[in-house]
Amino acid sequence: MSRALMPNLLTPQDLEPNWEWRERLPAWGHTSVDFERRVDHDRLRRYRLSRTRQSLQNSNAGSLLLFDVNNIRYVTATKIGEWERDKMCRFCLLTGDDSPYVWDFGSAAVHHKRHSDWLEPDHCLAGVVGMRGTIPPEFGLMQKYAKMIAQLIKDAGMADMPVGVDYAETAMFHALKAEGINVVDGQQIMLAAREIKNWDEIQLLTQAAAMVDGVYHMIYEELKPGVRENDIVAMSNKLLYEMGSDDVEAINAISGERCNPHPHNFTDRLIRPGDQAFFDILQSYQGYRTCYYRTFNVGRATPSQNDAYKKAREWIDASIAMIKPGVSTDKVAEVWPTAQSLGFDNEDQAFGLQFGHGLGLALHERPIISRAVSLDHPMEIQTGMVFALETYCPATDGYSAARIEEEVVVTETGCEVISLFPAEELPIANRY
Repeated sequence: MSRALMPNLLTPQDLEPNWEWRERLPAWGHTSVDFERRVDHDRLRRYRLSRTRQSLQNSNAGSLLLFDVNNIRYVTATKIGEWERDKMCRFCLLTGDDSPYVWDFGSAAVHHKRHSDWLEPDHCLAGVVGMRGTIPPEFGLMQKYAKMIAQLIKDAGMADMPVGVDYAETAMFHALKAEGINVVDGQQIMLAAREIKNWDEIQLLTQAAAMVDGVYHMIYEELKPGVRENDIVAMSNKLLYEMGSDDVEAINAISGERCNPHPHNFTDRLIRPGDQAFFDILQSYQGYRTCYYRTFNVGRATPSQNDAYKKAREWIDASIAMIKPGVSTDKVAEVWPTAQSLGFDNEDQAFGLQFGHGLGLALHERPIISRAVSLDHPMEIQTGMVFALETYCPATDGYSAARIEEEVVVTETGCEVISLFPAEELPIANRY
């Protein structure tokens, strides 16, 4: 019998999320132990592959060709370092009922054969296509692998069905077309698969949020005049990697007059007394990501700054109260203020300020909640979804602003917040 997770070894139970709702979702330690059942990685791998197969069966495609590293990890449970993210140097194929193939960067394929025993050894292949065009198309690698992919699809009996591709270089699309492959949107198939998290994914997301809880305590202690925004970013990166983060994607650090309008970055600006400052920690633990804003004031706060914070808190509390299975995303978006009420011309300008988005192996998964899209294109909220809700309120002083974000897990009866650093009232760091 193959050591791989072949289709006949995938049972209906593999599709079950295995939720174990309790009073508080656990944030386990990083290690595996014999006296507690923590993350079950075998179950996680089976669940993700079975969700992908189910989503593929629900589509008009017969195969999936994936270049997005998040999708590759979801299907094959392989990862070769965060440097891979923008290289377009890896790809995988899921064809009919066959086991997934993964083409990897040089010797990484040999490593998978030795250590990824849930994969078929002869499905772990070395291969590379364009690497964002640095290997010119005329070298022929695109054609070589397009031909190989087409043959595998034919061997699996899927040649007459479309192939879902998430994204690829333009030359790769031309090479696939030349082989007679009918390409359809595979990213939608994969996003549908990834919508509902199982118990193991939820535990990993909770652990990632717990790490950020600790970072915010550090920021609360370190936020004082003379410290620069980039100093906070450096200290946060250090602490997160010490905690076990595998990727600190970004840390927004916004203070003082930079708060309004929101620039979504950090600088070397010095923190000053009375500043309102907000931060966003985007990092991952075993691939599972956080998006988690908190706002602080330094030393003291004005009535205008307090009012902005209270409004941002009211809006996020109103949206959290709406989160339960069966509610559509337009109903959540409706409790948020209009773009015009915040001084913007339209909802496109305000996009991302009153916002909700799924969390998982990617920062932005389904559902997306925004007045710009959800009012006309609502989605149903389902048990097992995990997403972040974020609100923003500019202060009447013309430059301060408050930003709050909570991560929520949709339970069978409502939702549970897993971002736990206190944010019910405006935190004043190093109060005068």
